[in-house]
Amino acid sequence: MLSQPIHHDSPFPFFYVNSAFSGQQCAALENLFLQDAEWQHRDGAFYRCSLRDVTESIPATFLTEVLGRMREITGLPLINRVVVTAQQMLPGQVIGIHSDRPLVGYEIARLVVQLNKQWQTEHGGILELFPSPESEAVFSVNPEYNKAFGFLLHVDSYHGVTEVTQPRQTVVFNFWHAANTPALAEHVQALFTNMHFSELPTALNPVASAAELSLPEDTTFRAGTAALALHRWGYDEPTVVIGYLHSAGLSLCDTNDAETYAAVLLADWVAYLYRDSFDLARWQILRRELEGIEVFTRLKPTSQLCLLE
Repeated sequence: MLSQPIHHDSPFPFFYVNSAFSGQQCAALENLFLQDAEWQHRDGAFYRCSLRDVTESIPATFLTEVLGRMREITGLPLINRVVVTAQQMLPGQVIGIHSDRPLVGYEIARLVVQLNKQWQTEHGGILELFPSPESEAVFSVNPEYNKAFGFLLHVDSYHGVTEVTQPRQTVVFNFWHAANTPALAEHVQALFTNMHFSELPTALNPVASAAELSLPEDTTFRAGTAALALHRWGYDEPTVVIGYLHSAGLSLCDTNDAETYAAVLLADWVAYLYRDSFDLARWQILRRELEGIEVFTRLKPTSQLCLLE
């Protein structure tokens, strides 16, 4: 299963396998398209196809095997959660360039398996990879039978599928990183529910006002969100101000107090998750920076979900 993956780093990290599964496993996946069930039809300007969640139709042992191989291939701490989607494209349909960046609680990796017998170039449906939305494709993956394509989702993982002239059948396996689970998404949403910056301490007002005169709104909003996390965790005014300045990039948190340091970095991370997406490289830096530091009581619920502690 998924033997001899061929890895590439450009335009983003991905791999492909020319012969992903056994004949019996492929036949079972093909049967998913024959089942009498409702499909979700997407007919937007750039995303046209039909989708169906088929997770419950796949044996648990098969999912466990695929998950194990994906852990080996990616080297990531993937949780015991796999969601599988059957995707069908009909003649004339196309999927435009997009990146599927992993928002908080979203999947981190995908495995796309093609089930198109006797595919020919003129049939289209080619998966194309791009360095940016404006550039030309720099790599193409033909939708040949039993070929698999795996990749990590991030803000720059731009890809699309060319128009098809024949029906195209694909099964997509989705995997979650242990530090970006649906449970974390619920936790972050709860932390920032009914968010009002007016609840922040007045000591922050002149700092925030000055920052808003020179910094982009996205930057100051994220800094305010980090400050709010610290405030709701019960930290004092000086710590809230330090957290705002750190997240705004106006000063680094160089305090010798371990709890303040951990709280400010963790607040900056959850604010980034809330406002942006899960960035694997940024998460790895955060883990290194907080390695060996005590897990403090006020931070424990968030730290356990974010840092696997």
